[in-house]
Parts: sequence; structure tokens; C-alpha cells
Amino acid sequence: MQTWLTLEEFSKLSGKSKEDVIKACKEKELKCKKSDGEIYVEIESLANAIVPVEELKVIKNQEDITQRTIGMLLTLHEKVLMSKDETISALKDENDFLKSSIYSIQEVYEDSQETIKRLQKQLEICQNELEFCKRKYKLMWGKVLSKEEKEEK
Repeated sequence: MQTWLTLEEFSKLSGKSKEDVIKACKEKELKCKKSDGEIYVEIESLANAIVPVEELKVIKNQEDITQRTIGMLLTLHEKVLMSKDETISALKDENDFLKSSIYSIQEVYEDSQETIKRLQKQLEICQNELEFCKRKYKLMWGKVLSKEEKEEK
């Protein structure tokens, strides 16, 4: 159903002069008809009169740009999330590697400590044996020296 307004009513509602409205009718930008000597303009054309066609095209282009921008942002967001997941996975793997390295180093340290203790005991035993040998030889050489001194006298 179409609703028609007179030229004067349409001009008042749209804020356009009568001449601009008539010009738009001639250029087929507005739907117009002449009846009983009066010019009528279809009310749906009021939107075109208030917002020019160029502006409607710009708005349409802006909607397209907005949709593309939103799509691009969503794609970037997905890539960031995937990258985040990959980074977390890599960090977990690195953490596991470092953990196993620390356990391995701890085992080597404990083995080294045991080896050090064992070597210290062996060193102590060797030092005791050396001391024993020194005393033994001192006693032996002391007796030998004593015998030689007695023989010399």
C-alpha cells in the first residue's frame, strides 16, 4: 500500500524546497504523480529525500567495510588463540624438559656425593695405612740404628 503526500506536505516534512522536490521527481529520485492539478509524492520516497542516495551508498559501503573488518578481527582473534595455545604447549614441553633435566642433575649430584664420601673413606684408610707404615719403619730403622750404634761401640 502506497501513501501519498501533497507537494507542500512533503516539502515541509523533508525540509526540501518545492523546487528541489520537483527536480527530484523529474530525475526519478522520488515517486511522484499528478492528480487533479496537484502533485503528490509517495511517502516512502521521503527517506530518499531526507537521506540522499549517495549517502545511502556510503552507508552501504560502510556496512560492507564494517563486516569485513569484523571478519578480519575474528580471524585475527582465532589466530591469536591458536598461537596462544601453541605457546602454552611449547612452554609446557620446555617445562617438562627442564624438570627432567633438574631431576637428572640431582641424581648426578647425589652420585657424586656418594663417590666423594667413598673416596674420602678410602683416603682416610690410605692415610692411616701410611701413618702405620711410617711408625713401623721408624721403629724398624730405630732398632737398626740402635744395633749399629751398639756394634760400633
